[in-house]
Amino acid sequence: MGISLKELMNKLEGELQSGLFRDYCPNGLQVEGKQEINRIVTGVTACQALIDKAIELKADAVFVHHGYFWKGEDATITGMKRRRVEALLKHNINLIAYHLPLDGHPTMGNNAQLAKLMNWSTEGGMDATTRPVGSWGKLGKVQTVAELSQQLEQQLGREPLVIEGGTHDIETIAWCTGGAQKMIEEALALGVDAYVSGEISESTVHFARENGIHYFSAGHHATERYGVQAVGAWLEQECGVEHIFIDIASPV
Repeated sequence: MGISLKELMNKLEGELQSGLFRDYCPNGLQVEGKQEINRIVTGVTACQALIDKAIELKADAVFVHHGYFWKGEDATITGMKRRRVEALLKHNINLIAYHLPLDGHPTMGNNAQLAKLMNWSTEGGMDATTRPVGSWGKLGKVQTVAELSQQLEQQLGREPLVIEGGTHDIETIAWCTGGAQKMIEEALALGVDAYVSGEISESTVHFARENGIHYFSAGHHATERYGVQAVGAWLEQECGVEHIFIDIASPV
């Protein structure tokens, strides 16, 4: 049992609602391929290694969080981008990408899935939009900085970089997966004890220390592996397609 490409995209758009977001890239179908979808490969980034694996597995579509055609990048199809697009077109594979809509989905999104993995209760969003990208809430129990760091490492398989903003324990927390280190300012405004994101900037270090908020850089890739898997599992159940998640390791 499969599904047509048109039906698949209608299903995804109805659930992820890209129109609610002002994003840095086109969301939805980025490279068109087969019109009948039976097997979908999911991954974090549409890198060459993921495409090669999708070709090997005879996938009809690749669903990712990080696709192509980002705002401000060179629009020409040359070099690395040419090789990637050429491989997709040659093997008639669809590339589907959802960026902020996948971060912000209330159950399947990267932030919702991270909270589920870490057993954090979600109290609200980090902004007042219909589908906020970041979230805030409470830990399952009060933890020290070392205890939360250890839990993140155990669950994500990557040791976080920790910037301590004092000696206080952690009860309330805000989080936004990926490269959202600058949202530490919104986290501070919420009055939480700590903020978790994927990456870190030089300025993040001083902001955390001087404003008394702990910061955990838990890895861009490591924090964003779970949204694509949740969507893939949902499509498998809802549409009868086969779903295979491929984790292409990244230290970032």
